[in-house]
Amino acid sequence: MPSLLVTNDDGVHAPGLAALEAALAELGDVYVLAPEREQSACGHALTLHRPLRVDRLGERRFAVNGTPSDCVNLGVLGFLPERPVLVVAGVNHGTNLGDDVTYSGTVSAAMEGTLLGVPAVAVSLAPDGDLAVAAELARLIALRVLVTGLPKKTLLNVNVPAHPPRGIRLTRLGHRVYSEKIVEQTDPRGRTHYWIGAGEAQWEELQGTDMGALHEGYVSITPLHLDLTDHRAVDALADFGRSLDAQYRPTARKRARSE
Repeated sequence: MPSLLVTNDDGVHAPGLAALEAALAELGDVYVLAPEREQSACGHALTLHRPLRVDRLGERRFAVNGTPSDCVNLGVLGFLPERPVLVVAGVNHGTNLGDDVTYSGTVSAAMEGTLLGVPAVAVSLAPDGDLAVAAELARLIALRVLVTGLPKKTLLNVNVPAHPPRGIRLTRLGHRVYSEKIVEQTDPRGRTHYWIGAGEAQWEELQGTDMGALHEGYVSITPLHLDLTDHRAVDALADFGRSLDAQYRPTARKRARSE
């Protein structure tokens, strides 16, 4: 049986992780390596300045005192008996839509798998949604990925609506606009502190986006590519680059002569 690696950012004891583990069991040997505590919004952080500790909780279940990306690194680079053929992160409690994927530990875990050459899927569920539905969708998507694979450097970001889905849509990332993002407060000792992300969010143009699909009751599957280069901008900024180069070279030659 092939090995599958499952992780999350809600912590190893999260119900969504257990539902995902059970749903994928028929597809292979499911190994759980997940943070020992919640790591929501940790992004793509890696632990580089201290050793990682791994505690065994079951035959193929482990808690890691690190981030979701740490867990994927461990699982892919040698902790497991064999290299996994698929990484699945989730089921996250709450959606990961639009620009928020850059903060998400769940999506970052899938990104790490992709960077390491393993097909990867991130699965998130809207609040009050049905975990059983999300887990079954994760199984169907995982099975399709195992059969057909994914394009190079591409992962799937899946979001499931709160109500029974009307279907599945392939989408692009939406763009979220925040207002009143920073909230200033004063503690009992008179010291000022701040809350980030407390404001209401609005979405630009929903048509064709992940948020639009969820708003209409559909599952959203968004392919994310890890090459962040804006290839159109490389051509558009060609003159910009040449003028900077011409401006820099006389200065660089003068500096070289003085040295």
